[in-house]
Amino acid sequence: MDVMTKAEIDKVERIALDAKLIPPRDAATLILLDRKGDEFLVLMGRRHARHAFMPGKFVFPGGRTDPADSRISIATALHPEEEARLTAGIGRTSPARARAIALSAIRETYEEAGLLIGQKGAFASAKRDWQGFVEHGVMPSLQALRFIARAITPPNRVRRFDTRFLAAWRDDVAVELPDGGPTDELEDVVWLPLAKARQADIPDITRTVLEELETRLARDPLLRPGGPVPFYRLVRNRFVREIL
Repeated sequence: MDVMTKAEIDKVERIALDAKLIPPRDAATLILLDRKGDEFLVLMGRRHARHAFMPGKFVFPGGRTDPADSRISIATALHPEEEARLTAGIGRTSPARARAIALSAIRETYEEAGLLIGQKGAFASAKRDWQGFVEHGVMPSLQALRFIARAITPPNRVRRFDTRFLAAWRDDVAVELPDGGPTDELEDVVWLPLAKARQADIPDITRTVLEELETRLARDPLLRPGGPVPFYRLVRNRFVREIL
């Protein structure tokens, strides 16, 4: 059995302390939905085993928000009720920040799954991350996005994210690249029925969000704007669920 030295113990304790002081970074993920008869399907991909963060887990496309995404041209804006919920809750989330969060979900879905959400038409951007949309003539569109849930990583984790879970329909995809996206973040990208998705090797918060989504779809299968948005976070060492 290995025994840690005092210096190693001190280092671990410093990392833990620093983690508590690190504010969560904005992140967004996109739950892309399809429907076959009475069954809802969701797009998920498995993270490579070599990744330090959640290796081998099935997840939705997503990642950290780039604030500069707020300046990307769009075909349509967020629905006012969705923007209102994205700007609600703790923290200062301006309309520009909400727009960046929504656009980062669209960008990550292209990068990781090769799906471009928006409208066909001329689109220009000097940003490297958006060149796929330029090349395929797709202007990103936000009007179809629905805010499903929000969750903040507990303060005792080295990597912390303030993640917004957004949803869209497969019909909102303007271009679907046959070989997937330009990154290797996800492998085994598949469409899974909601029940099977919940049974996959997924993070706990992903399972919780899927359960929330299934409940919402049972009540509102069209995912109309303005639905309730659960917000999960740790308060005084206890997980709480609020509605935005």
